[in-house]
Amino acid sequence: MARVLVTHADEPMGRRVVKTLFHDPGVEAILAVADGPPPRSFDHFLAGTQPRVSYARVDLARHRPVNDLFHGSRFRSLEIDTVVHVPRHGAASSEVAPIVSGLPERTAEARLVLQHALEAASISSLVAVGSAFVYRLPPGNANRLNEDCELDLDPDVAPEIRSWIDCDMILHGEVGGGRLRVALLRVPTVVAAGGYVYMNPVLAGRPGPRLRALGFDPICALVSDKDVARAVQAAVHSRRSGIYNVAGGEVVPLSVLARWTRRRSLPVPTPLLGWMAAGARLAGNEELRSSLDGNHLRYGFTLDTSRAERDLGFRASSRVGLARAGDGSLRLETATA
Repeated sequence: MARVLVTHADEPMGRRVVKTLFHDPGVEAILAVADGPPPRSFDHFLAGTQPRVSYARVDLARHRPVNDLFHGSRFRSLEIDTVVHVPRHGAASSEVAPIVSGLPERTAEARLVLQHALEAASISSLVAVGSAFVYRLPPGNANRLNEDCELDLDPDVAPEIRSWIDCDMILHGEVGGGRLRVALLRVPTVVAAGGYVYMNPVLAGRPGPRLRALGFDPICALVSDKDVARAVQAAVHSRRSGIYNVAGGEVVPLSVLARWTRRRSLPVPTPLLGWMAAGARLAGNEELRSSLDGNHLRYGFTLDTSRAERDLGFRASSRVGLARAGDGSLRLETATA
């Protein structure tokens, strides 16, 4: 029976992970951690005299609150043995992580969570959600990426993707390290019902039109939020360390995905994109620069998920597409195939 700590439990994927684990008879207790108040959907999880779910508000990017969490009485009494690290991804948050103690917030969180998981004697497993946008993208749309493909270590990579790469390398270094079992799940664009999109450098974040390079319409690999939670669940119960691509069966061009999410995708000459990105960098607007700069605006990819199927026993079961809502309009949603 697993006893699990879940980070960023107040954000969409965190909520989905908590819900999935709550209904898992193999999970005995859940400590949901976030920096905001508990979502209303958690009311029935937290009800009763001895609820299976506990909730704590913690700033995961700062050492002292994280130290207090891992050394606190609640953590000890629940005998937590597994940490599920869900990165910040909510649409309300900035797509370029703020700087905390000289590091992007996302990087600081990954470092602190890993450090304290390694130091906590009761923790035996760490499952982390990462990004598939860490891979280097060769020209073209025929990029089929497996876990052994190289990362994009170009020094000029967009800051948003750089923070994902830094987190990946921090966690990657502990895979197979010995005391702690680490499973890193690399996911592409995550889609939830209602047209919400997460973890895509181009489409996530604030609404409004998006620019793409003229003459390019990169293929986007997709996965539903439900399947991300199911992959986390499989990794929690697995005894395997490793890096795993997690993706669904659907792929669509960026322009189609943008249209599905009610955003316009405007083609712009590539040199103009470069000039705009350079101007954003000079102006210190890293959020704008991240949305204008990078090979992900030109080249697409799909993911080889055979390792997750073989080692974790996980295969995506949700389909991503358009469905007719009650008001007759077409909306992006996920559903079990």
